[in-house]
Amino acid sequence: MPPQHFDAIVVGSGISGGWAAKELTELGLSVLLLERGKHVEHVKDYVNATKGPWEYPHRGGRTQAMEHAYPVLKRDYPLNEKNLDWWASDKDAPYTEVKRFDWYRGYQLGGRSLLWGRQSYRWSEFDFEANARDGVGTDWPIRYADLAPWYDHVERHAGIAGSREGLAQLPDGEFQPAMPLNCGEVVVADRLRQQFGGVRRIIPGRTANLTAPRPGRTPCLYRNACWLGCPFGAYFSTQASTLPAALATGRLTLRTFALVTEVTYDRDRRRATGVRVTDAVSGATTEYTARLVFLCASTLNTTWLLLRSATDLWPGGLGSSSGQLGRNLMDHHFRCGASGTLEGLEDQYYYGRRPTGFYIPRYRNLFGDKRPYLRGFGYQGSASRSGWGRAVAELGIGGAFKDAAAQPGAWSIGATAFGEMLPSPDNRVWIDETRRDRWGLPVLAIDCATGENERLMRQDMMTDMAESLEAAGVRNVSTYDSGYAPGMGIHEMGTARMGRDPRSSVLNGNNQVWDAPNVFVTDGACMASSACQNPSLTYMALTARAAHFAVAELQRRNL
Repeated sequence: MPPQHFDAIVVGSGISGGWAAKELTELGLSVLLLERGKHVEHVKDYVNATKGPWEYPHRGGRTQAMEHAYPVLKRDYPLNEKNLDWWASDKDAPYTEVKRFDWYRGYQLGGRSLLWGRQSYRWSEFDFEANARDGVGTDWPIRYADLAPWYDHVERHAGIAGSREGLAQLPDGEFQPAMPLNCGEVVVADRLRQQFGGVRRIIPGRTANLTAPRPGRTPCLYRNACWLGCPFGAYFSTQASTLPAALATGRLTLRTFALVTEVTYDRDRRRATGVRVTDAVSGATTEYTARLVFLCASTLNTTWLLLRSATDLWPGGLGSSSGQLGRNLMDHHFRCGASGTLEGLEDQYYYGRRPTGFYIPRYRNLFGDKRPYLRGFGYQGSASRSGWGRAVAELGIGGAFKDAAAQPGAWSIGATAFGEMLPSPDNRVWIDETRRDRWGLPVLAIDCATGENERLMRQDMMTDMAESLEAAGVRNVSTYDSGYAPGMGIHEMGTARMGRDPRSSVLNGNNQVWDAPNVFVTDGACMASSACQNPSLTYMALTARAAHFAVAELQRRNL
């Protein structure tokens, strides 16, 4: 009989879960890492990583059968035959949309660490102070100074390529050399700095792709095929980075196809005792016990698990005594911006397929700027030259036509804004007992929408980019809004927020559930606001910080 008791249990093996497993094992604990999906072995199971488009039956695209089987996934880019196996099945794991919410999930070892966009930005003091300053939501129980050393810690291990810019709203980090801007971006960046005095600044996108080697990992080869798994370990993932570190300690036990259905709870001790697990293949139930439980199953799955736990004591679930469990769901709203054509660089090109672009840090509602909405946005974009595909729609024949199609086309440049979404208790999730998934478990109901603040912000997200491009000499500038529904950013946050008071939050400043201090939530569920920067780097730092705190508390016999 394998061991059933561990010092710590970590639920979920994605970005947060991998970090929890690494930190806890390196601090001397025996750890059980539970993943609901299949095993994915580094390198060996990246079966499509080196394929060309011609090697796929449908050239990497989608079919009508796929669209029928994946009604949610088909709404955006995730539905394609290249990595479909790494996205959760809409049929096996449905959910109820009270309002449209695009929930894109990855159920396998490594979770969405195999699929993420790798953009890695620190939050600033402005972000951690925002709720208190604006009177929105609940005040963060931590500030930038509390997290700064943990940003340092995770950046050194993960490997973040970036440039030092000295911006208060986007703190610098422990960077590897940045992936440089291409010549088109450099031209526009220089002009933009002159036009706006450095307030609107194009910088290299900060990305979790190595530009210098790390142990067992090689620098990025500029293939831009990260979402197929990187055999070189050049981008940060659980498989390439945190899992090998945890396994090297000899203190990690890994279970895949382990669907955690409940956190078990001792009402007399006011402590969790472990978890109850359903084998996703056989259906058998097993209970594991531990002194610590780290919930890192991704925002909505972690909250689903809390909602189902300790219901004999709290009908709303473990952590529900404040009334905030399941509330304040957030995402980043995006899919709007501007683009145009860039002239004068017809004799220049760029190297490889860089897996990042440029970034324009937030400047609205900062440093004396005041808009008719709260918070702000940043831009992610790139400059490039069109390729042979531009000729496909043309009706042309002959040698001259072929020669033209073999040359790079015109330069273009553009950017999409990512805007902050405010926390609202009306944006919430709960258990829908009327629907069941493949394993007979009730599903999550999601009721989420953007509001007036986001609507007003989107106007600036478009017009500001157009204004910036035109000021930099870009021609034929046009704005766009491709439409947005919550969830499309794949940055779901909130629903078990941190706070200073157990009456208004689910977690304290150390990511502990107020009602069960040996339960830690360090994935996106813990977020009290969303800022406008990509959140994954902050999850890493919060997880490492909480792990070190938890072990120290165990040693003090406080847990």
